[in-house]
Amino acid sequence: MTFYFHKHQKKLIALFIFLGSLIGCKQLDVFEQSQTFRKNDWKSDNPAKGQFLINDTTATYQIFIIIRHTDAYRYNNIWLNVGLAAPGDTMYKQKVNLQLGEDATGWEGTGMNDIWEVRKNLFDKPRRFIKPGIYKFELQQIMRDDPLQQVMSAGLRVEKAVH
Repeated sequence: MTFYFHKHQKKLIALFIFLGSLIGCKQLDVFEQSQTFRKNDWKSDNPAKGQFLINDTTATYQIFIIIRHTDAYRYNNIWLNVGLAAPGDTMYKQKVNLQLGEDATGWEGTGMNDIWEVRKNLFDKPRRFIKPGIYKFELQQIMRDDPLQQVMSAGLRVEKAVH
C-alpha cells in the first residue's frame, strides 16, 4: 500500500514531529561532582569536596552520594561523614552508613567488569534548599582501614526533583 501526502500534509507532519520533540526534551537540572583517589586508596584525611549553585529555592532536590569501587572492595558497606554547608554557614556533618552490597546478592548499583558505581539517596525524600547561592559539600570516609583500599572515587549528585 502506498501513501501519498499532499504538500501541506507533509509540512503539518513535520511540525508535529518538531513540537513533539520540544515537549519531550525537558531540561534536567543536575549537578554532579566526584573526586578520584590515587591508586584507589581513600585516605581519611583526604575528603571528597566540592560545591554547587542553588538558584531555585522553591524547587525540591534529590541528593545522592556516589561511590565508585572495584570488585575487590572488602566490605559490604562504607561509613562516611557527610558535610553540607549553606552559603555563609558552617558545615553540618552527619554519619552515614551506605550499603554497597550483600554477600547473597552481590554489589548494588551498576557494574562493568570489576568496577561498580552505586548512587544512594542521602535523604528519604526530596529536600528544599532555604538559601540561594553556593553550597559546599564534603565526604570523608571513617572506616577502620586507612587508607580504605579499592575505592576509586566519591562524590555528590544534586538533581531537581521531577513532580
